[in-house]
Amino acid sequence: MPNDTSLLILENVSFSYPGSRQTVLASLDFQLNWSQRLGLIGPNGQGKTTFLHICVGLLPLKSGKILFKGTEVRTRRELRQLRREIGLVFQNPEDQLFCPTVLEDVAFGPLNLGFTPAQARERAAEVLDLVGLSGFEKRITHKLSGGEKKLLSLATILAMQPNALLLDEPTAGLDPETRETVIRIIKKLKLGLLIVSHDWDFLYQTTTELKTLEQGQLIKRDRNVLHQHVHYHPSGHVPHEHVPGRQAVVSGQ
Repeated sequence: MPNDTSLLILENVSFSYPGSRQTVLASLDFQLNWSQRLGLIGPNGQGKTTFLHICVGLLPLKSGKILFKGTEVRTRRELRQLRREIGLVFQNPEDQLFCPTVLEDVAFGPLNLGFTPAQARERAAEVLDLVGLSGFEKRITHKLSGGEKKLLSLATILAMQPNALLLDEPTAGLDPETRETVIRIIKKLKLGLLIVSHDWDFLYQTTTELKTLEQGQLIKRDRNVLHQHVHYHPSGHVPHEHVPGRQAVVSGQ
């Protein structure tokens, strides 16, 4: 693991969707280091998911460039290598899972990396054990619960043995028990992390840096805001809102 080169660098990157006047990213600079654990927060509609997709080359840049381990990504081969080492876990597991069974879904990545079928099954078993789905190998993917699908989508990326994970709202829609499972998994990982989430308590437990995406730019924030949120809201994952001059109001009260 080199110490002198960032794993991923975005230089002067701009992006807007075709037909839209809104600039999602505006001359943005970013770097993700090998052991960095970064949380990204902000209101909906600011481009956080788009930013994750840009990081792995799923959307074409309007301008700027992407560097992976110090080299600009220009070819399809270089892009495939980036995606092999920087794994994106989508917010919706249905966008990630496409094989009939759990084992096939997790083994798909290793098989495409050149693993033998036996090696791929062994790797899949290891990762399923890590995410708490050992014994699910023959289960039908589309019959899993929402939480199980979330864990499985994470397993499919971990099976590729990436150097970094990009996670889009990993706790959205999860029950408390599965949410705690995801926290335990992520805290064990020795990988670079970039996590988009509205779950501040989750970010406080899994990341060490905090940024927001505002008007197309990444802005560093004081991570203590997460600590304050957890301190004043011990059940901070419960939906609530902050009203100036008043105590936080929990939804439904």
